[in-house]
Amino acid sequence: MHIAALILSVLLASAMLQSGVMKFVRPAWIRRFAQAVHLTASQLTVLGSLQIAASVGLLWGIWFPPFAIAAAIGLVLYFAGAIITHFRTGDRNMLGAAVFLLLSITTAVVLVIAVA
Repeated sequence: MHIAALILSVLLASAMLQSGVMKFVRPAWIRRFAQAVHLTASQLTVLGSLQIAASVGLLWGIWFPPFAIAAAIGLVLYFAGAIITHFRTGDRNMLGAAVFLLLSITTAVVLVIAVA
């Protein structure tokens, strides 16, 4: 695997693992963000599970690149949905989602190039 793809995959996987775990731990700041976009506790659990699953896919993709590509594309869709949700609920605090969307897109593109 190309070194840039490896670095981006590990970086994105660690960020998603941390974010996913926080959705299970639910500190006050996560609860405030969830309330701003009208998310329930069960929805937070699902979103955290998706992020942890993406972390596993990205790391497993080190040995089997199609898993990393699928995980990165899944995260592109995840964060595109997050940004749409922020807009629909009138919450303009979406810098984190935008940064993760950009990182997910970059990772997916670099992974595809590395595999080709």
